[in-house]
Amino acid sequence: MDVVPGQQALGAVGFPLLLRRRLSRHTASMAQTPKDKQPEPPPSRHARTVAVGADASLAARAAFVRAGFADPTLILRWAEIAGAETARLARPVKLVEGPAGGVLTLKAEPAAALFLQHESRALCARINAYLGRTAITKLRFVQSSLTLPPAPPAPRKAKEPFATDPARRWRGPERLGAALLKLAGRRDRGRGPD
Repeated sequence: MDVVPGQQALGAVGFPLLLRRRLSRHTASMAQTPKDKQPEPPPSRHARTVAVGADASLAARAAFVRAGFADPTLILRWAEIAGAETARLARPVKLVEGPAGGVLTLKAEPAAALFLQHESRALCARINAYLGRTAITKLRFVQSSLTLPPAPPAPRKAKEPFATDPARRWRGPERLGAALLKLAGRRDRGRGPD
């Protein structure tokens, strides 16, 4: 009796039946991800330019949402909410909202974290007063050094207008003449004499 591989125990009819069962378990949908997990195609541009600010605001909004901030005003107005001294020592990093209330994670200077921990109840009250609801029930501090925000640029002083400038020939009220000279100095900042 000749033995054919795959037909020893199943007989002549059993092998195609086994093969059919295996193929029926694997469908085309098993290899694909669900529609909600597939990335969305980029928006069509139709050969038009788009303002950079539109794309930047979408990226910023996505970054805020990843950090738990549905409303970015808590970060953007932190100095007004917490006060200038607290804003200098700590910054909000992450917000996790739960059923019992939210936990706000603050990145704080190592020396100031203990002080801020003692003031956490008052700080929570200020944040909740700003938000208009009891959104924050606990503060969590991560100790790390903060980078200082850049100092605002110093106001540039207006240069003296050139000797040939028509503003120098003004004959009239002195205050108006001084204003004209100041405007002429700003206008001539980047130019050389005529």
